[in-house]
Amino acid sequence: MAEFRRQGLGVAAITYDTQEILADFAKRRNITFPMLADPDSKIIRDFGVLNTAVPSDHLWFGVPYPGTFIVDQNGVVKSKYFEDTYQERYAAPTILLREFGSLAGTRQTEVKTNYLEMKYYATSDVVRPELRFTLVADFLLPPKMHVYTPEVKGYIPIKLELEASPNYKAQAAEYPKSELLFLPAINELVPVYQGRFQITQDVVMANNNVLQPILSGAKQVRIRGQLRYQACDDKICYLPQTVPLEWVLAVEPLDRERVPEAIQHK
Repeated sequence: MAEFRRQGLGVAAITYDTQEILADFAKRRNITFPMLADPDSKIIRDFGVLNTAVPSDHLWFGVPYPGTFIVDQNGVVKSKYFEDTYQERYAAPTILLREFGSLAGTRQTEVKTNYLEMKYYATSDVVRPELRFTLVADFLLPPKMHVYTPEVKGYIPIKLELEASPNYKAQAAEYPKSELLFLPAINELVPVYQGRFQITQDVVMANNNVLQPILSGAKQVRIRGQLRYQACDDKICYLPQTVPLEWVLAVEPLDRERVPEAIQHK
C-alpha cells in the first residue's frame, strides 16, 4: 500500500460478494483498503469482466475474471492486467514495476565482473500457486563498454535464460530498445546496450497440485538460470561470459478458508 501511495494511487477491490462476506474477510486478513460489494454483478458487467464460462445456475455465477484496472482521476482506464485463465493473477509489485519502474524492497543479489555490474531480484520474494511475477536484472556498464542486443547479426548477444521446471512457466524475456553504435575499428553500425539498462522476465507459478510437495515440505522454490554475454569496448571484444543466476523464493499456500456458513454464498 505504501508503494502504491508513493505513486499517487489509491487501491480498491470489487467482488460479487456481499458486504458481510467482505467485512469478515477484511477483518481476518487485516485489509485496510476499500473492498466494494457488487452482489448483483452490475459494475462487473459494466466493466465487461463477467466470467461468462460460469453457468447462470452455478454457485459462482456473477464472479468476474480477476484482474487490475488502473484508472485516472477522470475515471479513464489507463491500463489493465488480466490473464486468459482466471486462476493466474498478476503480483501487485509486477504491476508497479511495469507502470512506474518501482518495486517494494525485495532481496537483491549483486554481481560484479570486469565488464559490468548487475543486480538481480524478483518483484515478489513470497509467491503462491499461479501467481505471475517478474524476475529483474539491472545492469551498469563502464564507460565505452557495450554488449550486443538480441537482434544483432554475427555477434554474441546478451541473453537471459531460465532452466525449465514443472514448478513454474517462464515467459519470454523482455529486452529494452537497442541503440545503434558505430564502431570505427570494424567500420560497422551495430545494435548495443550501454550504461544502464534492464532485462525482465515474467514467471507464472504452477498450480496448487503441482506445488503441493513444496507446500508440504521446504516451502521454498529455486529458479535457476544464466546470463550469457560478450562485452566489448571501442577496440576489443572480450571473451564471452556466462553468469549463473538463482532466485530463492518462499512459497505460501492459497487462502482457501471460507467465511462462516451463515453468510456464505448459497
